Amino acid sequence: MYKVRELQAFDAYMRLGSVKLAADEIAAGQPMVSRMLQSLEGNIGFTLFVRKRNKLVPTSEAFRFHQMVSQHLSGLRMLEQEAIAIANGQVGHLTIAAQPIFCDTFLLDALSQFRETNPDVSVKIIDVGMAEMLHMISARSCDMAFGITLNPEAFGGATLPLAHCEARCILPKGHPLGEAGDIPLPRLRRERFVDLAEGSPLRHRIDNMMETINVQRDIVTELRTLHGVVKLVERGLGVAIVDPVALQLVDATKATAHRLIPPITWEIAQFTPQDRPLSGIGEAFSDVVSREIDKLKARGLVS
Repeated sequence: MYKVRELQAFDAYMRLGSVKLAADEIAAGQPMVSRMLQSLEGNIGFTLFVRKRNKLVPTSEAFRFHQMVSQHLSGLRMLEQEAIAIANGQVGHLTIAAQPIFCDTFLLDALSQFRETNPDVSVKIIDVGMAEMLHMISARSCDMAFGITLNPEAFGGATLPLAHCEARCILPKGHPLGEAGDIPLPRLRRERFVDLAEGSPLRHRIDNMMETINVQRDIVTELRTLHGVVKLVERGLGVAIVDPVALQLVDATKATAHRLIPPITWEIAQFTPQDRPLSGIGEAFSDVVSREIDKLKARGLVS
């Protein structure tokens, strides 16, 4: 194993051609530089220098070896700079899993804010359903995730609640129930619904609530994302019960939003793999998301 200090002395001598200049560059005494060059030559297994008139003349092998040493030291310098940048939260990579509605709303603003102070950090946001999100957390294939938690005790990762949500019913503009204010769930009995596909935890919660009041919903269209649900309601294809975060996507000239009686509630949460703390840049992104959630609270969308 070669000592880095000896390689630095060798590199400096090869570039500068003088023990004195090499000593000045690496901040060492000339005798120390001479000893380091002798030690390196003794360990390397071939002749680096020929002594002529008290001067070290590099051999052809020394020039070939110097090419590799120069690359090695350059890599070490880059490694040191990278370590410093990571320690300062300046570079790195984040993989974030999130439910599609969050990818379409507050995570866009959070990412924009985060990039302003962390321009060299690469961020990958993957929109997934809740089941796939939990799988990614369990497999440690993401650094963090954002979703809704209806039964946090059943989740194996670490859960950080961010906000309390209350479902909203959105209706096409001009719908007869549009003037009613809060809408009792039984009044939706004869409505045609646009909804998320089966398997969504929000869809499951709504279905269960409807069953408790003996309401069989007429679901005419199913989609994977709330963005699509909202846009079909605006086009008059039916009514929908949605996450309040989705109200940011609603065109108020085309649809109205209403609270429900009784309310359907859940929490937005941040998930992380068990026993895997967030990195510094992960904590920084989490802080930005918390500020974006505070903005939603100020607008009355969540609490």
